[in-house]
Amino acid sequence: MSIEVKLKKGVNINLLGEADKVVTESPKAETFAIKPPDFAGVVPKLLVKAGEEVKAGTPLFFDKNNEKVLFSSPVSGEVAEIKRGAKRRILEVIILADKEVKYEDFGTTPLGELSREQVIEKMLKSGLWPLVRQRPFDVIANPANSPKAIFISAFNTGPMAADNDFIMHRKDEMFQEGLNVLAKLTDGKVHLNINGAIKADEAFLNAKGVQINKFRGPHPAGNVGVQIHHIDPINKDEVVWTLNPQDVLIIARLFKEGKVDMERTIALTGSEVKQPKYYRMLVGQSVKNVLQNNI
Repeated sequence: MSIEVKLKKGVNINLLGEADKVVTESPKAETFAIKPPDFAGVVPKLLVKAGEEVKAGTPLFFDKNNEKVLFSSPVSGEVAEIKRGAKRRILEVIILADKEVKYEDFGTTPLGELSREQVIEKMLKSGLWPLVRQRPFDVIANPANSPKAIFISAFNTGPMAADNDFIMHRKDEMFQEGLNVLAKLTDGKVHLNINGAIKADEAFLNAKGVQINKFRGPHPAGNVGVQIHHIDPINKDEVVWTLNPQDVLIIARLFKEGKVDMERTIALTGSEVKQPKYYRMLVGQSVKNVLQNNI
């Protein structure tokens, strides 16, 4: 049963520089980087060294705290450098990208033939498991846990945040495929929370196998933690998993196409940006070419 929540406390912060509803292919980037410090609590152990060739989906390192959790390359190319900091801490794995992306093949077994354990194993092997976050603490989900529910916030009320309704337009089929995957991961509900103040995109409104909840009110109405609190609060010894809509698409492409395609649409915003708009990019891509002559 759908739930509607109206928040009264909060405030919308209006700033100049919101992105125009135009999507542009980002200029080709030469370098990509995956940064272990971006993942709280992860202690990386390298699986590659400088000079090695990798494909999109090739594991670069794993977490020493949970060796099954791999982090894969978003692009094919050569490992150009392993950048280290104090005490040889790994700061970045830098990849010099190929002109055309080559992909590891993870197969396309029909989802209906896969068990929960097989779905998790495929996500772990491909390096996409870090997309799944766990509450409390907002850390990478522990695949050994069984979440009581999965939450997806379809909108972001933060200042100048990207408009997910615009980004997800005409992506209904792939988004549904991702929701079908997530339904395999929990015995509870998959909650899809939309902005009740506007008409959400059809990718959200037509979603099946999920509970669609509506939230109205100022920021932080789009915060998934606030949504969990109002819909299904976390009690002692319970965990909830969360994802954002574009990560659901990345997971869907893994099961539908058998490859790790980490494309995302991002909003370049701010009062100092000459042309605030949306760009299609890959995870880890250098933004140098996007910012050049645009600020």
